[in-house]
Amino acid sequence: MDWESVRREFPVTERLAYLNSAAAGPVARPAQVAATDFYHEMMEEGDARWDEWLERREIVRRRVAEFINAEPDEIAFTTNSSQGMNLIVDALVGRGEIVSSDLEFPVSTITWLHRGARVNFVESTEGEIHGEDVRRVMNERTGVICLSHVQFSNGFRMDVEELGSIKKDHALVINASQSAGAFEIDVKRMGIDALCATGHKWMVAGYGSGFVYLNRRLLDETRPRTISWMSVEEPFEMRNREIYLRADAAARSEIGCPHFAGIFALGASVDYMMTLGMKSIEERVLYLNHYLTRRLDEEGWRVLSPLRQESFRSGETLVAVNQPKRTVEHLTTHGIAVTEKPQGIRVSTHFFNNEIEIERLVEALNEMR
Repeated sequence: MDWESVRREFPVTERLAYLNSAAAGPVARPAQVAATDFYHEMMEEGDARWDEWLERREIVRRRVAEFINAEPDEIAFTTNSSQGMNLIVDALVGRGEIVSSDLEFPVSTITWLHRGARVNFVESTEGEIHGEDVRRVMNERTGVICLSHVQFSNGFRMDVEELGSIKKDHALVINASQSAGAFEIDVKRMGIDALCATGHKWMVAGYGSGFVYLNRRLLDETRPRTISWMSVEEPFEMRNREIYLRADAAARSEIGCPHFAGIFALGASVDYMMTLGMKSIEERVLYLNHYLTRRLDEEGWRVLSPLRQESFRSGETLVAVNQPKRTVEHLTTHGIAVTEKPQGIRVSTHFFNNEIEIERLVEALNEMR
């Protein structure tokens, strides 16, 4: 793979060492073009292309389904992972208590708490969560396992396939916001029942894009909590006395007129990444993570992310620093973007990054020290 040519699809690399995709990834050029083309069409023609846009939306739905090995009618478009997780909660609330962890991003837990569900927290050990830890918390009252594929807090990557093998009759819910676009996801092989992801992080599609997956069994067993005029068959017949929900079940949850720009940007990013190959992207992400952690270790910086096993690695690295806010400000003046964390800084290496940017980071950290 010619990664230097890939970098040209990310103009941000011309002026920044952008090591911050876990917060928000830069928009890839194909995604920008897709969104801009839509707005240009609407600027020039109004909604004359409405039917064409609806057809393009379904093309993107099929591509997103292929991206995670799902069926198109199991995919709904969202504008962020919070919207997706709420749709999942709508489908599963009432099925028992929830198993989650103390490492989780709030949207993976507070959405359940808000609906009155009890959340049982697995306490991490040295920043790690294992299948056996989850198994110990499962009991006759629990019905849902809700965990992130990659933890936002320290970059720990969960063995989702192991979770799928031990879930029994629990529904396995995965927050893939920190993994979709960086790691291969196969919902069937992994045994995932529901998954949400945002497009503005590792999927490099920008804010206002995302998707949710609900497997066919869950869709057949539930009705969406919220619907709109677009959730029914033949919406333009404007029937207001009867409801015939769409046959493609997940799409029933897409409320109102589609956010075409976000959907098309997401589709363009998915096409681009699938052209590169998710296996190649995953290998690149892990290679750069290795390079970064080795260089930090060589220079005496303490890495807080769990690295005891190779399978724990992700594209996120938590680095201990004494003054996180001052460190981020110092790095910013050197054209280096990272995230401030209570324990230090979070460095994110995606496939468009390179070794030179990592060396710039290490040099700037050493200069501050």
